Amino acid sequence: MGRPSVSVLGMGELIRLDAHRRDRTNGTLAHVEAAKVPLAHRGGGPEPLWREVVGRRVRAVRRDRGERLADTAERAGISPQYLSEVERGRKDPSSEILAAVAGALGVSLREIVELAHADLARGAGARGPVLLAA
Repeated sequence: MGRPSVSVLGMGELIRLDAHRRDRTNGTLAHVEAAKVPLAHRGGGPEPLWREVVGRRVRAVRRDRGERLADTAERAGISPQYLSEVERGRKDPSSEILAAVAGALGVSLREIVELAHADLARGAGARGPVLLAA
C-alpha cells in the first residue's frame, strides 16, 4: 500500500488515512481509519489568528498613549463597542477601519502591521483550537 495519505479537512484539521482499501467494483474507499491531527505552527501550538494579534497591538498602542477606548473610537469614526471587539480579537477589521484606528492613535497602519508581524514571528499569542460554526 505504501505511505499513508494525508488530506486537509475543513478548518485546521488534517485527516490521516492510515489504512484503506479500494472497492474493486467502483474504485471508492471501502474502509478508512482516520485520526484527526491538529495543524500546528513550528512553535508547537496552534497559531494565533491575525485579528487577535492585531487587536492586542491596537489595545497596547492605545493604552501606551493613555487613550480611552471611547475617545479613540470617536476619532476613528467607529463605535466603542466595535473597537472593543477588534481589540479582543473578536472582529476582523477591514484595512480601512484599521487605518482609521491607527490614524486616531497617531500611528501609521504600517506600524500596527509591523508590530503584529513581529509578534507572529516570535510566536507570541498562541491560543487554543478554533471552532467555527457552519
